[in-house]
Amino acid sequence: MRRLPLVVATAAVAALSVPPALAAAPHHLSEPGVAMTAPASDNSPAAHHYKVTVTRTTGGVPHILAKNFGDAGYGYGYVFAQDNICTMADDYVTVEGQRSRFFGPTDGYTQRGNGVSVTNEDSDIFWTQIRDSGLVPRLAARKPPLGPTNQLRQGVRGYVAGYNAYLRHIGGSKGIKDPACKGAPWVRPITVEDAYLRFYQLVELASGDVVIPGIAEAAPPAPGAPPAPGMNPHRAARLLAQGWHRSMGDLGSNAVAIGKAGTRDHKHGMLLGNPHFPWVGPERFYDAQIHIPGVVNVTGAALFGVPLVLIGHNQTMAWSHTVSTAFRFTPYQLQLVPGSPTEYMVDGKVHKMQPRTVTIVERGAGGKLTKLTHTTWWTRYGPVFNSILGIPLPWTTQSAFVLKDANATNFRVFNHFLATDQAKSATEELRILKKYEGIPWVNTIVSDRAGHALYADIGTVPNVPDTLAAACNVPLGDATTKLLGLPVLDGSRKACDWRKDKDAAIPGIFGPKHLPHLFRHDYVTNSNDSYWLSNPHHPLTGFARIIGDEKKPRSLRTRIGLIMTQNRVSGIHVKKGFTLASMTHMVFSNRQYGGELMRDKLVTLCQSYEASGTIPSSSGPVSVDNACTVLKHWDLHENAHSRGSVLFRRFFDNLTGAAQGTIYSFTDLTPYFTRPFQADDAVHTPSGLNTSDPEVATALGDAIKDLDDAHYPLGVALDKVQGVHRNGVFIPIQGGEGDPNGEFDAIYAPWIDGQGFGDVDDGSSFVQAVTWKTGHRCPVARTILTYSESSDPTNPHYADQTRMFSKKRWVHDAFCGAAIRHDPNRAVLHLSGH
Repeated sequence: MRRLPLVVATAAVAALSVPPALAAAPHHLSEPGVAMTAPASDNSPAAHHYKVTVTRTTGGVPHILAKNFGDAGYGYGYVFAQDNICTMADDYVTVEGQRSRFFGPTDGYTQRGNGVSVTNEDSDIFWTQIRDSGLVPRLAARKPPLGPTNQLRQGVRGYVAGYNAYLRHIGGSKGIKDPACKGAPWVRPITVEDAYLRFYQLVELASGDVVIPGIAEAAPPAPGAPPAPGMNPHRAARLLAQGWHRSMGDLGSNAVAIGKAGTRDHKHGMLLGNPHFPWVGPERFYDAQIHIPGVVNVTGAALFGVPLVLIGHNQTMAWSHTVSTAFRFTPYQLQLVPGSPTEYMVDGKVHKMQPRTVTIVERGAGGKLTKLTHTTWWTRYGPVFNSILGIPLPWTTQSAFVLKDANATNFRVFNHFLATDQAKSATEELRILKKYEGIPWVNTIVSDRAGHALYADIGTVPNVPDTLAAACNVPLGDATTKLLGLPVLDGSRKACDWRKDKDAAIPGIFGPKHLPHLFRHDYVTNSNDSYWLSNPHHPLTGFARIIGDEKKPRSLRTRIGLIMTQNRVSGIHVKKGFTLASMTHMVFSNRQYGGELMRDKLVTLCQSYEASGTIPSSSGPVSVDNACTVLKHWDLHENAHSRGSVLFRRFFDNLTGAAQGTIYSFTDLTPYFTRPFQADDAVHTPSGLNTSDPEVATALGDAIKDLDDAHYPLGVALDKVQGVHRNGVFIPIQGGEGDPNGEFDAIYAPWIDGQGFGDVDDGSSFVQAVTWKTGHRCPVARTILTYSESSDPTNPHYADQTRMFSKKRWVHDAFCGAAIRHDPNRAVLHLSGH
């Protein structure tokens, strides 16, 4: 890197020139039409008079009534900025590549959606080269179906105009009340390109975003550098598997679609959507209704900055998403030319890497601004990187690793969601999935008024069948495929390029016929394990390992979800068939499945130490105290008044080695069970706590010490210690860790040694239960946005739904006009502007 003094005026920093050679540089995979399409010239909303009515109802939910998509986008952008401008403005600084300028280069952020920590300098290098390449404007300029439809373009322009109108109406950043950004110079009007850059950031959440530091920091070895010692592929694969599970464990969800054979009335479907996402930062959800009479009427949630509904329902269909096990990228290992580490061999021919030199602006001591120039390196596959999730994959004199990313040119996803918002049935949704294959990292679960239930993992997945992986994996790839399902392919042979399916939306991804889906009339579910047991009565098999695993242990969260769903559908221990009330009860029942499997044997083990009065721990014997009694009388739930749940949670976290459980694959738990996994009974195995394993007693001793050090009574009630602080008030939050503990309503609060729980920062977010009734035109639904609509502590909707969630209360979904008009908290806002 090369630092230069900044001599231009501050106001001109944003206008730094871009080398012409970089303006149209190819990016990632080569897709027809991308590099040759001219960049969009429209970088600000076109002159248009917008007019829209927004009605807020209970919980601050905005209902946007408009005549066209431009007006709807304007209303969405205005009220969204009203509720969340500081959080969103901070993220626009990120995708503009300006963090170092405003916050300094050494500070950074964690992208909570994937757990990746990035310095501001690395972030700016990555996003500046994205902007300099002109990629995003070119993607936005393409014609549908690869580029946005006219309706979507209008909506985005309206969104930008509405966001900017709010900022203008309050007098700029000085008029903001939120102390997080009041008067901040980095809160500025946005452009259409900024909006699309945010879209791109979300598309890349599980692929390009996870290697931002590795791309920014990759540099060729110095001339004359000695050969690096050989990398141990098995050790690197283990580290990568651990890092992937922990980082991507921040993304999760449950979804259940019930068909008419599984509902009490046997006529209509029902859907539960329960995404587990961050409670802070831009990967939060925003709940809104968009109604353009005669065109679309849809309500639900979207991740910050997307003026669509990504999870929700319309008149006749409801859907949700869960994070998929399918990888959306593959690393390639290059064979470098001896003595020239920026050249590589493919089929015996030399290829030169493409340098991309960028300039960013950094704020130093005393506010002095300097320029930094830096080069990233690109190949026929994509960028060179030297680490992923913090796991080093060195660029040596012999080889380098590069990323081929199936989502690198994916703007089809937004057309997919616009079509989904208007879809009328699960059958139509399946057609949309197959047409666009735009879903970037999630499964789709759908139910409809007619009583169909659909599961699908149809989206953007690299076309790497098992035969290609077997023929082309480098040694690291053999190990990562076995542990994770992620191939690492040989970049020295064109024969190792991704395959092409005739039915694929773009070259290089699997076509729909090679991706899993399942229609049922009873139910389908997913809780972030693979497609295999979406319904145990109809296992899905025969798909490529890169998509997911088969006949392997399921997470405890998957298992308890299947048990509760099947029991209700079949009438086992409960009244047969789902109603809306039984569905809302199920999701917040807070059963602790790990406790159900282990508690009784754990109590027996605990009691064996009562005579001596002490139990082993990692730091020596600790007093058993009343731990055995607490566990024996625990109700096996994680409700507000459950006593013993905290002690058991610490035991299980210690047993699995997870301070805050984030693992989806539970093969590592098998040694702690006496009954091993059986593929023909995967819902109930493994089970039985193996108390002969000395680590079990140690884990309990450590749990006792954890609570003692935090000054928690061993029988402390959950509502006394787990929650969030809002404006100085503690709001208790029920629920517990989905993984590894097996709590369906996943709630994650970090454990701080010696202090106890920090504030809840992840877990259940936008929760919806939706069904239909004969004779009723409108859907019947309950929703809750657990952390509330606004991230602004001065906003009236900063904690209102959080307080409701604390008490297991729901918002009665106001979808039709009469329900909106009669809402007791209705407030109407008429907006117009340019």
